[in-house]
Amino acid sequence: MRKTVDRLYRLLFTALSLYLVVLLLGYPSLSLEYASTGLKLWLTKMVPTLLPFMILSGIMIRMELTEGFVSLLHPLLHFLFGTSKNGSYTMIMGFLCGFPMGARIVGELCGSGRLTREEGARLLYFCNNIGPIYFLSYVVPTLAIEKPAVPLLLMYGIPLLYGFLLCRIPPLSHRQRRQAAPPNAADAAVSGHAPAMPLLAAVDSAVLSGLIGIAKLGGYMVFFNLLNILFVPFRHADATLLNIYRCILEITGGIDYSGRSLYYPILILLPFGGFSCIAQTYSMICHTELSLRPYIFHKTVQTALTALCYLLLRRLLLL
Repeated sequence: MRKTVDRLYRLLFTALSLYLVVLLLGYPSLSLEYASTGLKLWLTKMVPTLLPFMILSGIMIRMELTEGFVSLLHPLLHFLFGTSKNGSYTMIMGFLCGFPMGARIVGELCGSGRLTREEGARLLYFCNNIGPIYFLSYVVPTLAIEKPAVPLLLMYGIPLLYGFLLCRIPPLSHRQRRQAAPPNAADAAVSGHAPAMPLLAAVDSAVLSGLIGIAKLGGYMVFFNLLNILFVPFRHADATLLNIYRCILEITGGIDYSGRSLYYPILILLPFGGFSCIAQTYSMICHTELSLRPYIFHKTVQTALTALCYLLLRRLLLL
């Protein structure tokens, strides 16, 4: 049975690849347009906003400066979310920097032994979100949002509340282990991690890692924007459905194509991020023991909660 499923899986993707090749050859100018859109958005939006944070965060992790960085906020975050110091750092940087920095920091800290797999998994589920700089500088003007306070509150309030429940109401087995553990077990559980690097070595390693990471993101954005060509033969279909497909495929390109015509669907889909963001998240954690499937589940739940909140707000005429 397993072999049959694998064979069908490979056959399906082989057929899809052939279909894509035919479309690329049949619509060369359109293929160039879609790929150029992804490359342009990566170069003008992702590189300036993400690469500096990637390098800076990489330096701090390699020099073991993360615990000192969060010393002021850690007591509050530990009280609310039960995080270790590196977990608090992940929360702060994940919410401030946006996709896929939350996943990247979790991957780096888990990979270097500075964050436990259990805590890293929980943080991954709610700390990998659209960043405020991206939202305010790109989403707000594109959608012509006149009052961004409510969308901002929902976009970050829902993951924070979800994370609070996720961290403070763990499964019974985790709860029993936590009760049996000493008070500072969250910090003590991480042992045997890589030693701190000197400044120049940390900068060199962080720059190289940041360039590799941002190049990966560029590849994903180009590829997933190129996949818009799959529905070119059906371009006479409903424009709204095609634009929703674009947003689900790659959120930045979808927003660029749709603009204000998909105001509420875009706001609802922002927590999910699209398939491109899921692929980017995988690229950041693939070297660890973290799994992508529960991440997709938790992001889907948060997206559904966002949709419910917008529905209630529209009914109450608050938006």
